[in-house]
Amino acid sequence: MEPSRTRIGWIGTGVMGSAMCSHLLTAGYSVTVYNRNRDKMTCLVEHGASAAASPRVVAAASDVVFTMVGFPEDVDSVIRGEDGVLSGAAAGTIVVDMTTSKPSLAQELYSIGREREVRCLDAPVSGGDIGAREARLSIMVGGDQDTFTEVLPLFSHMGKTIVHQGPAGAGQHAKMANQILIATGMIGVCEALLYGYKAGLDLNVLLQSVSGGAAGSWSLSNYAPRMLAGNFEPGFYVDHFVKDLSIALEESRRMKLALPGLALAAQLYIALQAQGHGRNGTQSLVLALAKLSDMQWSNKD
Repeated sequence: MEPSRTRIGWIGTGVMGSAMCSHLLTAGYSVTVYNRNRDKMTCLVEHGASAAASPRVVAAASDVVFTMVGFPEDVDSVIRGEDGVLSGAAAGTIVVDMTTSKPSLAQELYSIGREREVRCLDAPVSGGDIGAREARLSIMVGGDQDTFTEVLPLFSHMGKTIVHQGPAGAGQHAKMANQILIATGMIGVCEALLYGYKAGLDLNVLLQSVSGGAAGSWSLSNYAPRMLAGNFEPGFYVDHFVKDLSIALEESRRMKLALPGLALAAQLYIALQAQGHGRNGTQSLVLALAKLSDMQWSNKD
């Protein structure tokens, strides 16, 4: 994997995908990009990427194709659809799906790819928009060890914690565990802030005390300040998080595993979605919880 000879394809240039792809461009790789909304490719094209008309065209021009789209059905469409990656990929091409998607779909794509001599990895990420911009994502990878080792130099331009979790689908299962941790943790962050506000505390001062102690977490350090500032712009969309939690619940049911905390978090995020915040960031959960106590949440500085 060297900039002088490895051609990269990138499909999906949203909040995180655009930043992740930009790191490969900065590293000197030749990149071909595709996005359904062509306007979202403009910044990457201005920085040297080539725009493609379809996922098939991306694959035909690439040695390694990354996909970072929204939902499992989008993954299925861009990879094995009529004009998808597999229709244009030559034998030996590596396809890396970095979307948070279904483990079963990752396993299916791996098997179909193998029949066509195309190697597939599932490599969902954690770290949100900040981690994507700063190239310090956590990347959880499923698939063959030798393929993982080959792609590792590319992953290193996007993340800091890069771990091979096991066979196809294992990366997605690891991401489900990650989302369960975040979902239940976000409830605690929001409830602590609401409690502190009702108790008359200065919430900025409160954060100084609790962020560095046993209660500290990534969500507390990164999302709580946004909540206090009334900043609900998406680092990660509520709509996408509800999708992730639905997958986690589906997998837990399949394994006959009771996860009541996950179920509660999913219901609260669905309520937030119903209140019109699906395109806001996950930190907007505080709005739904405030509403339960008939509180109006605004800038609390």
